[in-house]
Amino acid sequence: MRQSNMACPNDEKIDKFLACSETGYLGLFDGVYPYVVPMNFIWHKGAAYFHGADEGKKIKIMKHNNRASLTVSESFGTIADPVPARTDTAYMSVMIFGEIIFLQDLEEATAVMQHMLNKYVPGYYETPLQKSHVDKYRSSLGSKTVIYKLLPQSITAKENPMNKEKSFYPGRTIHSDK
Repeated sequence: MRQSNMACPNDEKIDKFLACSETGYLGLFDGVYPYVVPMNFIWHKGAAYFHGADEGKKIKIMKHNNRASLTVSESFGTIADPVPARTDTAYMSVMIFGEIIFLQDLEEATAVMQHMLNKYVPGYYETPLQKSHVDKYRSSLGSKTVIYKLLPQSITAKENPMNKEKSFYPGRTIHSDK
């Protein structure tokens, strides 16, 4: 990382950030071009989990090349500065590099899908997800759902915390800072 002073070495902070973030960008390579897909995901037991149809470009690429990355970032606002080149963004970002593994165990797949439901629609369902639903569900196009995980080989995190005194807000001008 070029700006090592912005590295976030705090594993607990990284885990919390990944657990709370809603969207990650799954990066794949089809041999010619990068292919990046926004995905809902969960961060669970040190791995990122996703689900989707068992067919399509994304699945085809992953079956041919299981190396992947996941980028998750969040902007916390703009940092104003009287020097234009010092205007900046407050953010946190995490990049995960690793290998995709398709889950074969129905029990594990059901547990992952339950965690996903708990994250995205907490309290909505009165009963836990049944294994039979995960096993037998087909989309409107007839596709089976597959669950896969990105097993990290390396993780990097970078942050630029917000300085509340420098936070830009509508109506703030350079004269406010003098």
